[in-house]
Amino acid sequence: MERTTCAIVGGGPAGMVLGLLLARAGVEVTVLEKHSDFLRDFRGDTVHASTIRMIDELGLGKQFRQLPQSKVETIGFPAGDRVQVLGDIRRLRAPYNYIAIVPQWDFLDLLADAGKQEATYTLRMNTEVTGLLKDGAKVTGVRYRTTDGTEGELHADLTVACDGRSSVLREEAGLVPEEFPVPLDAWWFRLPRDERDTGGLGDIQFRIGDRELLLMINRDHYFQIAYLARKGNDPQLRAEGLQAFRDRVVRIEPDLADKVGAIQSMDEVKVLDVKLNRLHQWHRDGLLCIGDAAHAMSPVGGIGINLAVQDAAAAAALLAKPLLERKVQSEDLAKVRRRRWLPMVVAQGLQRFLHAKVLTPVLAGKRTTYPKTPTILTRLLPPLRAVPAYIVAIGVRPEHAPDFARR
Repeated sequence: MERTTCAIVGGGPAGMVLGLLLARAGVEVTVLEKHSDFLRDFRGDTVHASTIRMIDELGLGKQFRQLPQSKVETIGFPAGDRVQVLGDIRRLRAPYNYIAIVPQWDFLDLLADAGKQEATYTLRMNTEVTGLLKDGAKVTGVRYRTTDGTEGELHADLTVACDGRSSVLREEAGLVPEEFPVPLDAWWFRLPRDERDTGGLGDIQFRIGDRELLLMINRDHYFQIAYLARKGNDPQLRAEGLQAFRDRVVRIEPDLADKVGAIQSMDEVKVLDVKLNRLHQWHRDGLLCIGDAAHAMSPVGGIGINLAVQDAAAAAALLAKPLLERKVQSEDLAKVRRRRWLPMVVAQGLQRFLHAKVLTPVLAGKRTTYPKTPTILTRLLPPLRAVPAYIVAIGVRPEHAPDFARR
């Protein structure tokens, strides 16, 4: 019978960080990831200041800074040909006074390589978890299927669901999140970039159109672009066809007119069903949900990755000892939720405010500019720019790497 102490389902930021931290405590950990690698388009790439600090505490700072990346030092809204700065991350204490834009696959590869140095760490790629094993009401592990069709069972003292906003394990455990209204969906696609285009690697540009927005991220040789429009609009966009979609993009940003022909099919346009929700109970006996499985975040602010990593650090700090003693109780799992509840609520509250005051009016055609009050206040009182910078880049109650995981 296959057995491990902690089975972690999902090789995203939460799962990979938790696996590394627990392995450094000496806990036997198995991370199960259904894909063969981490190389997938349109994943979040923001690594916030508190996460960078944790990477340094883990002794991985040098390797991290060698990854291709750019720095975001201000938070703001476009205002004509300039950006109105609301948050100045440079006002935070160096060296953690920026947000890094790093391809997520490179970040996950770094964590995987570090994990493989630990004797109690196992990463199993090409392994899709299909359900839970139970003994009565207690979760005792997972069922899985590999890409070659082999099926098996992995028994564990604790199973951690890091399998994202559409978590299979959360659903099978009967944990139902509270859903909040979201005004938009995002349609991601690529367009070529050439030497005439300005801006540095990782630069982010926004454009406001008529009931629609465009977000452009410079990926060096191409633009990663999100078309943002009213939620539930995907069937209409696909029914209108490819040329109509190209026209929508050019209407918002005319400079892309000579590039939109690179979209050869609507199959290249990937819709993200944006969700904002949270569980009020993150666990069942033998099962814990963290990251997007516990609280799906809107793309606004790019804070989902940071919250997931912070969840993982808190879970490792609280659960390493009971896992080593093979005595994990429901009370231990409940502590993770209690510790991470306030940071999550504050982050979601900020996103809900921006949805209501900015995105919903824009998508309804009632606003073509951003709110004036915050911009006036931060322009007249520049020190105020440190407040939104701290909330986004550091977060409420930021976590540190546990002592046992530091190198």
